[in-house]
Amino acid sequence: MSDLQIGLIALGVLLILLVLGFNWWQDRRVRRKMQTHFPASEQDPLLGAGLGAGAGAPAPSRREPGMGGESAAHLPAEPAAAPGSDADDAEEPDPATEVVIEVHFSEPARGADLLPYMQSLRHVGRKPMRVFATTDQGRHRARLHAAESYGAMQLAVLLANRSGPLTAIEWSQAWARAQDLAERFDATIEGPDQQAVLEQAARLDDTCAALDTQVGLTLLLHQAQPAAEVLNIARDAGFAAEGNRLLWPAEDGAIRFTLSRADGAAFDAGMGGIERLYLLLDVPCAPADPRAFGRMVDVGRDLAARLRADLVDDQGKPLADGAEKVIDERLQVLFGQLEQAGLPAGSARAQRVFA
Repeated sequence: MSDLQIGLIALGVLLILLVLGFNWWQDRRVRRKMQTHFPASEQDPLLGAGLGAGAGAPAPSRREPGMGGESAAHLPAEPAAAPGSDADDAEEPDPATEVVIEVHFSEPARGADLLPYMQSLRHVGRKPMRVFATTDQGRHRARLHAAESYGAMQLAVLLANRSGPLTAIEWSQAWARAQDLAERFDATIEGPDQQAVLEQAARLDDTCAALDTQVGLTLLLHQAQPAAEVLNIARDAGFAAEGNRLLWPAEDGAIRFTLSRADGAAFDAGMGGIERLYLLLDVPCAPADPRAFGRMVDVGRDLAARLRADLVDDQGKPLADGAEKVIDERLQVLFGQLEQAGLPAGSARAQRVFA
């Protein structure tokens, strides 16, 4: 090998090391900037290196809802400050489950001009986005008001949900929307490196997949009954309607479990009869309860008596005596694991990622 070849090889190695060093420095600089906006909390397991109980372990395949589709997040509304108020809104981006793109306007932008653009900032692919803003007076807003002007905005993109982790395409779409916003309103944008985002999304998805559990029961009606009659009986039993399903609410309004038709249709859709109903306990999205499953069994048995139906498990077998107690004991372990992972059952954070 000639001296020229050796020299070229050495030069190539040096250039590669310089590129790797520059990328490391750039990633470190961006992370430091983001941490100034969202300092890590020592009390939040999801913000730690291990990402909760599921980190480092082999990730099982994500278990999708077994009884009628994904459950929608039922998030309580945070109180919002009135337009022009000196108070800050309480709701903020969640750095443990969302990645934030910062938008800084060269001149304050009017809320009335920004609001028509908000429709395009609700989703990227199958991941929801939340929009936050800082007024020209330095007040934090969880929603924009036409009468205010804003010096900056934050676009918070969910890192993972039941559709899987945030993908490179979804992140690129979010970045493209931020760039479009910046071009329209003369702004600059800042955000973390794509690879760091995708790695964080994958870790969160692994954690959620390890904890995602749903428990179902089936009501087999002895004969088909009109949907309107079934709906009235369910309402009399204590269910409340929401979209195509019925909800069993807790005292604070949170959803304990749901009731849906086997065909997924709304209870007031069509004239055909109903022969099968599904009860579903979405464990991460329901409030922690020592009798989470037992409570659903009690309601299911009452509903079965009202509808002249048989209550069976998701394998089509009658419930064994004491089965609810055994399952509730297992669910208490899962509730504890969710808490340790920084995803308390029924919390707004859990409902975002388990949707």
